[in-house]
Amino acid sequence: MAKKKTKTKTAARPSGSKSRTIKVDYLARVEGEGALYLKMRGEEVLDVRLEIFEPPRFFEALLQGRNFSEAPDITARICGICPVAYQMSAVHAMESALGVQITPEIRLLRRLLYCGEWIESHVLHIYLLHAPDFLRFEGVVDMAKKFRPEVERGLKLKKFGNEIVQLLGGREIHPINVRVGGFHHLPSQTQFQALLNNLKWGRDHAIQTIRWVSSFDFPELHRNIEMVSLSHPNEYPFNEGRVISNLGLNIEPSQFETSISESHLQHSHALHAHINERGSYLVGPMARFHLNYEKLPDLVKEVARSVDLSPKPAVNPFRSIIVRALEVLFAFHEAITIIERISFPTPSFVEVQPPQMEATGFAATEAPRGLLYHRYKIQPDGSIDSAQIIPPTSQNQSTIEEDLKEVASKNHHLTDDDLTHLCEQTIRNYDPCISCATHFLKLKRVQL
Repeated sequence: MAKKKTKTKTAARPSGSKSRTIKVDYLARVEGEGALYLKMRGEEVLDVRLEIFEPPRFFEALLQGRNFSEAPDITARICGICPVAYQMSAVHAMESALGVQITPEIRLLRRLLYCGEWIESHVLHIYLLHAPDFLRFEGVVDMAKKFRPEVERGLKLKKFGNEIVQLLGGREIHPINVRVGGFHHLPSQTQFQALLNNLKWGRDHAIQTIRWVSSFDFPELHRNIEMVSLSHPNEYPFNEGRVISNLGLNIEPSQFETSISESHLQHSHALHAHINERGSYLVGPMARFHLNYEKLPDLVKEVARSVDLSPKPAVNPFRSIIVRALEVLFAFHEAITIIERISFPTPSFVEVQPPQMEATGFAATEAPRGLLYHRYKIQPDGSIDSAQIIPPTSQNQSTIEEDLKEVASKNHHLTDDDLTHLCEQTIRNYDPCISCATHFLKLKRVQL
């Protein structure tokens, strides 16, 4: 959606100072409905709020009373971009509650499904949502006039991610083949093998994507912030592991709510998450990369070094687009490895029975945008008594506001248009998933 022309209103005050109000009525390339309020005096930021006003959809309430087996299909509808993450968190939490042990083959195929989602989501963000910011285009349509080969490459990469999700998930959007205990049915080995040529092409062109985005000009912003992600002993994390941070957090998913709390702020319908007694934190590709770098394949680490990217105490959120591209390369590499390794025939699921008594299950997985937490309490008849879902964007919201405050303060000298652009770009560093619709952002700056 094209962005409406920025409107600037300047009014003289009795003291001789001036106030300015800037409104951006519609902002494409962010998912959900939100607004930004920014109030400044000189270089001092007096107030900044990322206001999320989209009405809550009450998925946790919708799950109450439903059978545990329905959770994967219901939670997949939360997001059209990362439904696999919601499904995987749901099935892992249910299996935790019910004591289910899946087979090694099912575990590998779940990682393969996650590869498809990371590819399609990250590529969508890189090429269609975020790259236009760095290259100063209104959107991908305008960008394609000058960067047609790059846009075509992005669309092709995304298509190959979609193919994985369609084959293993049953369809590209809101996949329906996932169930507690595994999958309803599995494609043949021949169907999986047919993906390999496209995936190998994707691996090569993911490297080209990394080279391309690393050539962008990145605004200066260095944040020393607590980074949180899953950590698996042997693998770059998708859907298993402990929750760790660079400042010493190291817990099981079942301990998540004892260490991390949510609070409701008046300006947002999304709850803000914070680490108890410490405050805001960062989830997503930057956190995963910095906390799990050693578990990346040698190919990915070699490419990361070639673009001067390595784990560091301070991070520049604007360089997150490079890390997303690195994770695209990882996902293609991992998908190829899994398909070449998986053995057939294999059962598509293991049998699952309701609990003998009330049971609670916990799970955390890594959605493309970051850590996603689920908790379910299940009754002996198999019905869901309660559910708790904490998505990545609510965990990042406080950090986004802190970024905006620092960006606005350091760039107070910019014109209204340039500062608005930079603030929008700052928010898009996190690929916030407010909803799966076109959104708008309102920036209001009052100069006192």
